Amino acid sequence: MSGPDIRFFETRSPLTVADLAAVTGGEVLRGGDHLIAAVAPLGTARRDAVAFLGDRKFAAALSATSAGCVIVPSAAVDLAPNGAAVIVSPEPQAAWARASMLLHKPHRLDVAESVSLVVEDETVVLEPGVVIGKGARIGRGSRIGANTVIGPGVQIGRDCHIGSNVSIGFALIGDRVSVYAGARIGEAGFGAAGSSKGPVDVPQLGRVIIQDNVTIGANTCIDRGAYDDTVIGENTKIDNLVMIAHNCVIGRNNLMAAHTGLSGTVMTGDNVMFGGQAGVGDHIRIGEGARVAGGAGVLADIPPGETWSGYPAKPIRQSLREAIWLAKQAGGKTRS
Repeated sequence: MSGPDIRFFETRSPLTVADLAAVTGGEVLRGGDHLIAAVAPLGTARRDAVAFLGDRKFAAALSATSAGCVIVPSAAVDLAPNGAAVIVSPEPQAAWARASMLLHKPHRLDVAESVSLVVEDETVVLEPGVVIGKGARIGRGSRIGANTVIGPGVQIGRDCHIGSNVSIGFALIGDRVSVYAGARIGEAGFGAAGSSKGPVDVPQLGRVIIQDNVTIGANTCIDRGAYDDTVIGENTKIDNLVMIAHNCVIGRNNLMAAHTGLSGTVMTGDNVMFGGQAGVGDHIRIGEGARVAGGAGVLADIPPGETWSGYPAKPIRQSLREAIWLAKQAGGKTRS
């Protein structure tokens, strides 16, 4: 995306770099008159956007960015590209989050849209109590359960079944998708930036993309992306009470048993399987055809085709050998 999706977010009037610095608590080093209309990550920012450096490991991305303005700590000023305006801040991510609140605003469900404007044809069934926001669209043959809320701009494909008491926002949903009762799709991901006055919420400006033939269990939560999208691949089947955090990209034909939890920016290949209560740390990559045993805690990338178990998760044979060895040691000490 070149910016937040206009179906879900309003972009407010541009501000000068000097105005942003005054509100965010930074100091303008150069380019105070430059106009900024959006926030963006370093890698995708354009001349009208502000980006930030939160960690020196992204120094190369800072030097190569096309952002019109960058927010950096004082120690990284020399890494900023020559053509960009610069704001110096001791808390760059928090400053960027404050800038985001000034430049972008989520569309709110203030008024329910007329049914005739949101359904493709008369085959769409809306059960009692359904509320649908402006700009939403529901494809033919779909059924929306009682008391479900569909937010502004949401697109739902054909022959979908959405259960009762579901909430869906900031989402694009394909055909033949089933979402069971109580699921929450498109809520803000858990993101906070440290600041001198305490944590600052980082606005979540991405979407949820759910491809065709996906099943999502009851009371499962799928958060929208922080800036990029959270994506659920075609024909993936998700059990009840699963948590999928912002920016995760799930491959096709994945299976996730109940209480699986994926931290932010996890990526899985196709045909990956998760046992119940499996947990995965942030930014982990899980290869095609891999399996994660029930209760495993994954803190490292899993190569394609491997099965991992235990905490911290390891290849299953190694994990079992270590468990057996530990049990023998504990047993021997008890006997002595």
